[in-house]
Amino acid sequence: MDDWFSQSGSGARFDWGPVGAQRLAAGVACVVVVDVLSFTTSVTVAVESGTRVFPYAWRDESASRFADEMGARLAVGRRTATPAFPWSLSPAALRSAPFTPRLVLPSPNGSAIAAAAGEALVIAGCLRNASAVGRWLARQGFGTVDRPVAVIASGERWPDGTLRPALEDLLGAGAVLATLRKHSGGPLSPEAAAAADCFEATPDVVIAVTSSASGRELTGGGFAGDVDIATEVDACDIVPILTDGAFTAGG
Repeated sequence: MDDWFSQSGSGARFDWGPVGAQRLAAGVACVVVVDVLSFTTSVTVAVESGTRVFPYAWRDESASRFADEMGARLAVGRRTATPAFPWSLSPAALRSAPFTPRLVLPSPNGSAIAAAAGEALVIAGCLRNASAVGRWLARQGFGTVDRPVAVIASGERWPDGTLRPALEDLLGAGAVLATLRKHSGGPLSPEAAAAADCFEATPDVVIAVTSSASGRELTGGGFAGDVDIATEVDACDIVPILTDGAFTAGG
């Protein structure tokens, strides 16, 4: 791949989706996955309670087999949660569900990005922990030319399966990058700097996410609580790190 697509020479880089993660991962030391509504927000909620979260890129029968292999509960889709299976890809549902020590969280967006990161260290970031993630990256020396980081906005999917860039993920990624810029001397690529600028120029992030296409979709579908939790800006100091196949608290 040509160097210009990898944003080489920059300490912090930004792109979209699993393909963007795959393209950038080979040239960075760390990948931050951002899926505000709601994979990485769900990860922070679960990890806060002490749960180890295993990402899984497919939401099919193989996910159930994988959960059995891991000795973990399987999170189901938002609309298929039941009292017998209360764990789902819903931050509000996870916050109220009984504690489980191990949880498999299927997601064709956030989990697929984690899987595409290759050998790079993987971090789960969102609006809830953006400042904590940015500070942690800077303390660990990430975000420099010698230890570059890629922040990947998950986005959503159009009905034909193509990537739909999503405002909430742009803002979540920008929040991480803005904090990293304040604490690190490494240069941001133009793409990363633009994402950070977008976050800092947004007068009310909560209103922006709530009023966005994704926020309106969830609210209209009866999941306003998920949007509320996802917009708890900097309410969480935990930095979930993918270790031995599961996200656990590292900050």
